[in-house]
Amino acid sequence: MDDKRLNELLKWSIEQSDATRNDPDAPAPTTQLTPELMASLMGGPSDADLMKASMDIITSDDAEQVSLDDKLIAFDNFEQLIEGLDNANNIANLSLWTPLLDQLKHDEREMRKMAAWCVGTAVQNNERTQERLLAMGGLPLLVNLATQEDEHNDVRRKAVYALSSAVRNYQPAMDLFADELAKRGHKTDKVDATSMEAVDEVVNGLREKIGKA
Repeated sequence: MDDKRLNELLKWSIEQSDATRNDPDAPAPTTQLTPELMASLMGGPSDADLMKASMDIITSDDAEQVSLDDKLIAFDNFEQLIEGLDNANNIANLSLWTPLLDQLKHDEREMRKMAAWCVGTAVQNNERTQERLLAMGGLPLLVNLATQEDEHNDVRRKAVYALSSAVRNYQPAMDLFADELAKRGHKTDKVDATSMEAVDEVVNGLREKIGKA
C-alpha cells in the first residue's frame, strides 16, 4: 500500500476510534472512506489490479474457460474503471493501450464496439490520454471503423464517439483525423480543435452518413 493511502487509512481509523468519538473536543471527521480505502482496509485488489484482470479476460484465448459474455462483462467493468481520470491515465502505465486497441480489429462485432467505447471514455477531456491514443496509432483504426460501409452501424457509432472525444481541444489528433478522412474520400478542411461547433460539424457529418447506410 502506498504511503498516502496508508496515512489516509490510519487517519480514518483514528477518527473512528472510540476515544476520538467520545472526546467532545475532537474535531469532526474529515477523511472519507473511499472505495480505495475500503479495498485497502479489506485487503482487496486495487483499481490497477482490476484493470489488468479485466484486460486478461478480454484478451484470453481460452474459449473453454472464457466466453464472449465473460469478455463483454470484463469490458464493461474496464470501461467503468477508466471513467476516473487517474485510471484512464494509468492505461499507459499498465501497458494496456496495445491490447485495448487490438480489440478494435477483433472478429466479434461486440468486442470492436466495446473497445471503441472504452477508447472514447479514456480520452474524454483528457489531453494526456488523447496524446497516448495518437502515439499508439489508434486514430486510423477508429476512422477505419467509422467509415467502413460494411461495418455494423452500432460499431461505427461508437467509433465516431471515440473520435469525437479524441480530437476535441487536441489539434494534433484533429489534424490526423482530417487527413485520415480525406484518404477515405471524406474531404475535410483544416478544423480548429478548440471550436466545438467546427468539430461537431465534422463528427455529425460522419453520423449522418452512418444513418443513411
